[in-house]
Amino acid sequence: MAPNLPETTSNIGGPLVKQFSIFLPNKVGAMLEIVKLLATRNSHIVALSIAEQTDSAIARIVVSDPETAENIFHEHNVPFGICEMVVVELQEAATELSKLLAALLMAEVNMHFSYPLLIRPHGRAALVMHVDDAECASSVLQGEGFKILSQADISR
Repeated sequence: MAPNLPETTSNIGGPLVKQFSIFLPNKVGAMLEIVKLLATRNSHIVALSIAEQTDSAIARIVVSDPETAENIFHEHNVPFGICEMVVVELQEAATELSKLLAALLMAEVNMHFSYPLLIRPHGRAALVMHVDDAECASSVLQGEGFKILSQADISR
């Protein structure tokens, strides 16, 4: 007989959202090529952050269809990595950011980087966050009344 184990916090917030880190040459039009590749199969970028280096760039993107994007990147030899992100909906971004950061501080969860969504699910702003403990962050933020968005919430 299997033991009756308590639910983990990973079941609370649903699946985390995949982020692709794409390694691009630092040249004019490199990001446009990626956008066009994705559009060929109706996959679109819904969040974007670009970090430029001397001769390369790293584009961090969240897409509307991560499985399709991954297949496209493999087929076209686009170098990429994947990590899971927490996406938090903000009803009033200007005032709730402080509350969100305070909740993470109290839980001792470190935010490595973040950027906003380009779309507004449910008509509200949303923040994509890479944190050192996604399960804890999701649980704490939900406890503070924040809505954690899943891939289904941001897909078209």
